[in-house]
Amino acid sequence: MSDFSKLVPDHVRKLGGYIPGKSLRQAQKESRVTCIKMASNETPYGPSPRAVQAMQAVLADCNLYPDNDASELRQKLAERHQVAPDQVVVTAGSSSLLGIIARALLSPGLNGVTSERSFIVYPIVTQAAGGQLITVPMQNDGFDLDGVAAAINSNTRIVFLANPNNPTGTVVTADPLDRFLAKVPQNVIVILDEAYSDFAQRFAELRGVEYSRSLGYVRQGRNVVVLRTFSKAHGLAGVRVGYGIGPAELMAYFARLRTTFSVSVPAQAAALAALEDGAHTRRAVENNAEQSQRLIDGISQLGYRAVPTWANFVYCELGEDAAAVAKRLQAEGIIIRALGPWGAPTAIRVTIGTPEQNGVFLNAFKKVMEQVAVK
Repeated sequence: MSDFSKLVPDHVRKLGGYIPGKSLRQAQKESRVTCIKMASNETPYGPSPRAVQAMQAVLADCNLYPDNDASELRQKLAERHQVAPDQVVVTAGSSSLLGIIARALLSPGLNGVTSERSFIVYPIVTQAAGGQLITVPMQNDGFDLDGVAAAINSNTRIVFLANPNNPTGTVVTADPLDRFLAKVPQNVIVILDEAYSDFAQRFAELRGVEYSRSLGYVRQGRNVVVLRTFSKAHGLAGVRVGYGIGPAELMAYFARLRTTFSVSVPAQAAALAALEDGAHTRRAVENNAEQSQRLIDGISQLGYRAVPTWANFVYCELGEDAAAVAKRLQAEGIIIRALGPWGAPTAIRVTIGTPEQNGVFLNAFKKVMEQVAVK
């Protein structure tokens, strides 16, 4: 039998795979109780009924390959964001686009820079491309932009900036980001990963601050690529549609690296329909804004530190083994995310659910943590 490890490059052999959150079916099979999934930052309201209808309407066409460039969706997104169509690339989820970006810009000897405790896909895509990821310590559970700027060196090609950050839920507002971009060399591309932008924009309105000028940077021709997704507020995580907006020449290189026909016929139809159902998205965003404080208050009242969020989840520091707490919560019918893979073994992330789901979580969390205190 061949030793296949000899055929695989060293940086791939050492690559750690993505560890997904536990699926609802798997958790229910293990625990033998009905569960609520609050682990993966999915909207509790599902996709727009219009998106479901749009997918159903094209199922009979699934013998045909999809439009490789998602031309209609690309045009709609360009109009919505006031950019040219050739500045938009649509991919099978924004995580797929992160992999494309890393392969396009990195190679052995080159690096990307980001923060510790940020999106777990950044180190995976960087190492898969043969590059090195430099991580900068956090400041108040968020990005230390001065530290990130100082970490950039002659071999840096990418800065990954999750805004809001996953898993801490913190944000970099517009003015600090302006100052940071002024320090970034022109040969470094800043990836503004705004997967949770719908939620952040609503929080910014409520809090009286400016969230982001990201699309303005693109229109100015800056060395910035903005990532968005239909997986969060639009409720289409299961069909995989994401997109990037940036300089036309750079986006053309990214487009060449896409897997051919990767955005399916139903996915393109669903995304187009979701864009037209603003009421459905607003419902998810408004519920999130209202219920976030309920979760934070409930967790804090039990004596645990919950970080104020700009996204659709709450980061909580427990001060003890989070994986063990997650296991006990699963036995109570609640699936949450223990953050050991992020380098935070005593922290959890809880997706903000409906009022009913949040009530069930808080009751279960209180019960589980009181049991721990008794022991």
